[in-house]
Amino acid sequence: MSGVITKFAVTSMVMWMVPVAIVYGFYYEMFPGLSLCSGVSQMSSSTQTLVSGFLAVISVNLVIGFYICMAMKETPHQEPQPDPTFLANAKASINQPTSSQVSDDSRGKGKVE
Repeated sequence: MSGVITKFAVTSMVMWMVPVAIVYGFYYEMFPGLSLCSGVSQMSSSTQTLVSGFLAVISVNLVIGFYICMAMKETPHQEPQPDPTFLANAKASINQPTSSQVSDDSRGKGKVE
Protein backbone atom coordinates (compact mmCIF):
# COMPACT_ATOMS: atom_id res chain seq x y z
CA MET A 1 0.00 0.00 0.00
CA SER A 2 2.85 2.40 0.74
CA GLY A 3 4.14 1.93 -2.82
CA VAL A 4 0.87 3.21 -4.23
CA ILE A 5 0.89 6.22 -1.94
CA THR A 6 4.52 6.96 -2.84
CA LYS A 7 3.77 6.81 -6.57
CA PHE A 8 0.77 9.08 -6.10
CA ALA A 9 2.75 11.60 -4.05
CA VAL A 10 5.64 11.71 -6.54
CA THR A 11 3.28 12.05 -9.49
CA SER A 12 1.36 14.82 -7.73
CA MET A 13 4.55 16.76 -7.05
CA VAL A 14 5.74 16.35 -10.65
CA MET A 15 2.31 17.41 -11.89
CA TRP A 16 2.72 20.71 -9.99
CA MET A 17 6.43 21.33 -10.54
CA VAL A 18 6.80 20.69 -14.29
CA PRO A 19 4.15 23.20 -15.46
CA VAL A 20 5.43 25.86 -13.07
CA ALA A 21 8.99 25.26 -14.31
CA ILE A 22 7.83 25.55 -17.93
CA VAL A 23 6.02 28.84 -17.33
CA TYR A 24 8.93 30.18 -15.25
CA GLY A 25 11.45 29.07 -17.87
CA PHE A 26 9.59 30.78 -20.68
CA TYR A 27 9.12 33.95 -18.66
CA TYR A 28 12.82 34.24 -17.85
CA GLU A 29 14.00 32.73 -21.16
CA MET A 30 15.80 29.84 -19.48
CA PHE A 31 15.39 27.46 -22.43
CA PRO A 32 18.26 28.40 -24.78
CA GLY A 33 17.42 25.69 -27.30
CA LEU A 34 13.92 27.04 -27.77
CA SER A 35 15.08 30.62 -28.21
CA LEU A 36 17.39 29.60 -31.05
CA CYS A 37 14.91 27.36 -32.88
CA SER A 38 11.59 29.15 -32.63
CA GLY A 39 12.58 32.67 -31.69
CA VAL A 40 10.93 32.75 -28.28
CA SER A 41 12.71 36.02 -27.49
CA GLN A 42 11.09 37.62 -30.56
CA MET A 43 7.56 36.76 -29.42
CA SER A 44 5.37 39.29 -27.69
CA SER A 45 4.80 38.72 -23.97
CA SER A 46 1.19 37.64 -24.49
CA THR A 47 2.24 35.10 -27.12
CA GLN A 48 4.98 33.82 -24.82
CA THR A 49 2.44 33.43 -22.03
CA LEU A 50 0.05 31.53 -24.31
CA VAL A 51 2.77 29.18 -25.59
CA SER A 52 4.09 28.48 -22.11
CA GLY A 53 0.54 27.92 -20.84
CA PHE A 54 -0.24 25.45 -23.64
CA LEU A 55 3.01 23.58 -22.97
CA ALA A 56 2.24 23.51 -19.25
CA VAL A 57 -1.21 22.03 -19.87
CA ILE A 58 0.26 19.43 -22.24
CA SER A 59 2.88 18.51 -19.63
CA VAL A 60 0.18 17.94 -16.99
CA ASN A 61 -1.69 15.67 -19.38
CA LEU A 62 1.50 13.73 -20.10
CA VAL A 63 2.16 13.25 -16.39
CA ILE A 64 -1.41 12.04 -15.82
CA GLY A 65 -1.11 9.64 -18.77
CA PHE A 66 2.17 8.32 -17.40
CA TYR A 67 0.55 7.76 -13.99
CA ILE A 68 -2.37 5.89 -15.58
CA CYS A 69 0.05 3.65 -17.51
CA MET A 70 1.95 2.88 -14.31
CA ALA A 71 -1.31 2.04 -12.52
CA MET A 72 -2.48 -0.24 -15.34
CA LYS A 73 0.81 -2.18 -15.36
CA GLU A 74 0.75 -2.71 -11.60
CA THR A 75 -0.06 -6.29 -10.64
CA PRO A 76 -2.25 -6.96 -7.62
CA HIS A 77 -0.55 -8.76 -4.75
CA GLN A 78 -3.42 -11.15 -4.26
CA GLU A 79 -6.59 -12.02 -6.09
CA PRO A 80 -9.65 -10.43 -4.44
CA GLN A 81 -11.77 -12.99 -2.58
CA PRO A 82 -15.48 -12.64 -1.74
CA ASP A 83 -16.61 -12.63 1.88
CA PRO A 84 -17.34 -16.25 2.97
CA THR A 85 -20.33 -15.21 5.12
CA PHE A 86 -21.89 -13.44 2.15
CA LEU A 87 -21.33 -16.51 -0.06
CA ALA A 88 -22.93 -18.83 2.51
CA ASN A 89 -25.98 -16.57 2.83
CA ALA A 90 -26.29 -16.26 -0.94
CA LYS A 91 -26.16 -20.03 -1.47
CA ALA A 92 -28.72 -20.58 1.29
CA SER A 93 -31.09 -18.04 -0.24
CA ILE A 94 -30.83 -19.72 -3.65
CA ASN A 95 -31.67 -23.17 -2.25
CA GLN A 96 -34.53 -21.90 -0.06
CA PRO A 97 -37.93 -22.05 -1.83
CA THR A 98 -40.00 -18.89 -1.89
CA SER A 99 -43.49 -18.68 -0.38
CA SER A 100 -45.18 -18.55 -3.82
CA GLN A 101 -43.47 -21.79 -4.86
CA VAL A 102 -44.69 -23.56 -1.69
CA SER A 103 -48.32 -22.52 -2.21
CA ASP A 104 -48.23 -23.54 -5.90
CA ASP A 105 -46.88 -26.98 -5.00
CA SER A 106 -49.57 -27.56 -2.35
CA ARG A 107 -52.36 -26.76 -4.81
CA GLY A 108 -50.93 -29.07 -7.44
CA LYS A 109 -50.82 -32.11 -5.10
CA GLY A 110 -54.53 -31.97 -4.31
CA LYS A 111 -55.69 -32.04 -7.95
CA VAL A 112 -56.51 -35.25 -9.68
CA GLU A 113 -57.04 -35.22 -13.40
